[in-house]
Amino acid sequence: MFRSILYIIGSIGVFFAGVVSYGFILNLREIPLDVAMEQKGISELDDVYLVIDRTKYTITLYSGETEVKTFKAAFGKNRGRIKRSKEDNITPVGDYKVCEIREHEVYYKIIKLNYPNRNDASESLRRGYISERDFNKIIVALESGNCADSTTILGANIGIHGLGKYDIVFRNLPFVFNWTNGSVAVSNRNIDELSSVVDIGTRVEIIH
Repeated sequence: MFRSILYIIGSIGVFFAGVVSYGFILNLREIPLDVAMEQKGISELDDVYLVIDRTKYTITLYSGETEVKTFKAAFGKNRGRIKRSKEDNITPVGDYKVCEIREHEVYYKIIKLNYPNRNDASESLRRGYISERDFNKIIVALESGNCADSTTILGANIGIHGLGKYDIVFRNLPFVFNWTNGSVAVSNRNIDELSSVVDIGTRVEIIH
């Protein structure tokens, strides 16, 4: 019995190591941003914006109309389109802007988005998820140029972040494992590249 348990544990370990090794090989094909720019004939980025595709599990970096580089991404654990609260683990769909870029104590770095934006707040008010008082708090924060007010039921901690200390495992998975609270997760290396080219106000579109 004990030997059987050890065999099962060992088999799982070997399988997991094989999966990570395969993912590592796949990641070797990923080219750095400067090489991607060179291949596109771009010396510098202009009119940068991001398109996040929840179906393809990607973030695509654009410079004007030129598609520069695509990054693998993971999303919220639930696949709904409308967030009802900060606890529902859904990545929202809509047009956003970067409102903050900073280091993160858990996920290395984060590019925060101005979720909930006016459209999110209006839809949540219409559906009865938030009160008119909370709606006004969100709008006041947005109009002042800040990230949205985080004290309402919708929260405001949605962004693009790294993997932190789990980077070596999650970045090498050859498949997508959605696990976040609604934010978009990329490798530490990729959040470094993204945070180096976006700025406060950069457009970010999240599509279904």
